[in-house]
Amino acid sequence: MHRIAGWWDGVELWVAGLPFVPQFAVVLAAMVPVCFAIAYLLDRVLRVGLRALGRDRVAAQEAVAPAAQPRRMRKEAA
Repeated sequence: MHRIAGWWDGVELWVAGLPFVPQFAVVLAAMVPVCFAIAYLLDRVLRVGLRALGRDRVAAQEAVAPAAQPRRMRKEAA
């Protein structure tokens, strides 16, 4: 565990020592895939959880029900 912590400290110091633009690019290149992976996993977990609770049926029934037709405005005779 100490080796992983030492490696991480080295990476952190390397990134912190970079100028702003390369630092921004490195952090962006690392964080965008991580954020997408977290969002994907949360989506899957919530989908399974809501399906287990039966909450997805409500959304499916609302999607199948026809939407109310908007009222048409009458044209008044001039």
